Amino acid sequence: MTALADPALAERALVEPVAPAHHPVVEERFRLYIWQLPVRLTHWVTAGCIVVLSLTGGYIADPFLIPPGGAVMTTVRQVHMLAAYALLGSGLLRVVWLLAGNRFARWSAFFPVTRVQLIEIFRQAAFYAFIRKEIPRILGHNQLAASAYVLLWALLLLETVSGFALDGLLGSEPGATGFGWLIGVVGPQLVRLVHHLAMWGILAISLFHVYSCVLVDHLEKNGLLSSIFSGFKYVSHEEIVEARDGGPELLERIQ
Repeated sequence: MTALADPALAERALVEPVAPAHHPVVEERFRLYIWQLPVRLTHWVTAGCIVVLSLTGGYIADPFLIPPGGAVMTTVRQVHMLAAYALLGSGLLRVVWLLAGNRFARWSAFFPVTRVQLIEIFRQAAFYAFIRKEIPRILGHNQLAASAYVLLWALLLLETVSGFALDGLLGSEPGATGFGWLIGVVGPQLVRLVHHLAMWGILAISLFHVYSCVLVDHLEKNGLLSSIFSGFKYVSHEEIVEARDGGPELLERIQ
């Protein structure tokens, strides 16, 4: 109370400026269309097919819960093959969109055709290994993820070919006619082994894909997870201009 009554202190309080409270600057973000409809559609169809094929394939290889044989096994095989055809159709559409899509969907976004893309693979890997703190600026797929997708597609292709070959053992078409030669060359046991190993490789890549998406979405805060539903990311002006797959011309598309 004595200090408040001191005229000198009261005068200083009136004339000395009070430091303003510090408020973090909110970075302005823009709504940018990244993933086109065919990309989002094939992504979810492929994801759903992987789940269905893994579960039904696991049951066909080693029946569980329900005794094997009879109508149950027949139904599981039918569901397995329907999912295989859906996966094949999704894959063909995605291949077409490698040629017809935008810069984030075309083949050049997945295959490291430039020195910058090659370096980005190692920089991104160093981030996941906790060696680097920064991740490369990218609007679409970073090059490590893109390379993993190429490996995933190769495994899915291997899974499709070996699966149709195994189905052909029962006399089913097109496996018997189109892929019967594979059984004759390497034998059914090796084809079956490759089919199962490819499945575990696909599941491993899928698991890391989910983990990395959640991690990068948390760090970049640009709506990565929601973008595979809506197609839009929320990125800053700086990210648009400086990203490897960005550029000033993209500013014209901002919504």
